[in-house]
Amino acid sequence: MKKLFITAVFALGSLTAFAQEAETTEEQDAATEVQEEATDASADAQESAEDATSDDGFTVIAVEEVPAAIVTMIETNYPGASMDEAHKNEMNHYKVMVTLEDGTSGALILDEEGNAVEQ
Repeated sequence: MKKLFITAVFALGSLTAFAQEAETTEEQDAATEVQEEATDASADAQESAEDATSDDGFTVIAVEEVPAAIVTMIETNYPGASMDEAHKNEMNHYKVMVTLEDGTSGALILDEEGNAVEQ
C-alpha cells in the first residue's frame, strides 16, 4: 500500500511539472509571435510609406516647412482643419493631408502660393 501511495505522488508530481512547462512554452511562443507581428507591421508601414512617396514623386516634409500662403489658404477655406502630413515634389507642388473638424480627411495638392494644382 505504501508503494502504491508513493508511486501515485510521483506520478501526480510529474504530470504537474509537465503541465507547468507546457504553459511556460506556450506563453513564450505567444510573446515571440506578438513581437514578430509588431516587427512585420512596422516593416509593412515603412514599405508602404516609401512606396507612396516614390509612386507619385512627392517626398515627405515636416508640416512646419509648408509655405505660409498654403497655411493661410487652408485656414481660410477649411476653418478648424488640421494638417496631418505634408509632401513636396520637384515642381514645388505640395500635397497636404488635411483632417476637417467633422473627422473627414483628404489630400490637397497646391502650388507655393496656395493655388490648387490638377494632377
